[in-house]
Amino acid sequence: MVKEHIIDGFQSIFRASGKPRVFRAPGRVNLIGEHTDYNMGLVCPTALDLACFVAAAPNSDGKLRVYSSNREEMREWPVADLPECRPAGDWTDYIIGVAQQILHLNRPVQAFDLYIASTVPVGSGLSSSAALEVSTALALLGGEAIPRLEIALLARRAENQFVGTPCGIMDQYVSVFGRERAAVKIDCRDLSHESVPIPGAVEILAVNSMVKHELGQSAYSDRVRECSLAVEAIRCKHPEVQSLRDADMQMVNELDGGTPAVLLQRARHVVSENLRVDQFVQAGSVGDVPKMGALFVESHRSLQNEYAVSCEELDFLVDTALSLPGVWGARMTGGGFGGCTVNLVDPQCVAEFRERITAAYRDRYAIVPDIHTCRPSAGANEL
Repeated sequence: MVKEHIIDGFQSIFRASGKPRVFRAPGRVNLIGEHTDYNMGLVCPTALDLACFVAAAPNSDGKLRVYSSNREEMREWPVADLPECRPAGDWTDYIIGVAQQILHLNRPVQAFDLYIASTVPVGSGLSSSAALEVSTALALLGGEAIPRLEIALLARRAENQFVGTPCGIMDQYVSVFGRERAAVKIDCRDLSHESVPIPGAVEILAVNSMVKHELGQSAYSDRVRECSLAVEAIRCKHPEVQSLRDADMQMVNELDGGTPAVLLQRARHVVSENLRVDQFVQAGSVGDVPKMGALFVESHRSLQNEYAVSCEELDFLVDTALSLPGVWGARMTGGGFGGCTVNLVDPQCVAEFRERITAAYRDRYAIVPDIHTCRPSAGANEL
């Protein structure tokens, strides 16, 4: 049904094109392991049933034409000009960034008409950008069989090198390698992964705060820089440490008084968060939902106090959730300064959770949050 709907939308815009192929890439919610991916650490996200869909068919105009149904905007570029394109500072940067990365692999980018429709809310912390990058890559490659890891890597390079966001590999990786009914533990250093079972006694709900503070983008870059400086400080005594993945809490505690306190805080979060990922996976493997929930709370407090990437609205949602019956744990998810919280809820308490957290947030901020039940989804594919 989704495929037919996307094809109908494509044909209503590109009337001269043939029947398109349709590609899908999911968004994600990160269960635990926040701001560890660009530190070569461990993360545990799950792909979502929210996804970006791209319908693609070749054209004879020598142009890459792209229509966003969400924005109701059309853009186009001569294919010959793609290597020289520069960032425009809008949604099209994800498209052009991917196209240029495909060209860097010595693969051609054909003249295509692309119709894009996404159900991943922008700015929610559910990785709408990675879903767009990965689905666009599949479409522009025309379904060509290249290693799936290479798709994730080229999508990440597009975001790093063209869009200009110094993100890690997590979002693009899980968009490619997502699993139904399971989360995915990713080692961001060796790029291996394993499935993590989700106990049947829990529902995962994302609560969208509907806010995104402008500080988020600059603060993300600041955290990347601060982590790098923390590594430099640790290397004075431990030259074998290449990233915070290699550090332990004893190394952090050994730093002398000349190290800025903020660097100690950032390092403490990353080191402890990597440990929490391993503990979460162990708890999930034996169905220990209370332990999983407690780790959620520990993670949020560390992000709130040590990494300083939460905000008033996220803290309110977490604290409110933890006061409700049947809630095992809650934490912010994503880059921070807005976006979503992720909550582990007893299935029998989901209706009450939705009602009460909506009422509390509306009463406090005059905003109705968007609440989504997170159903672990398969990774990117052609429909």
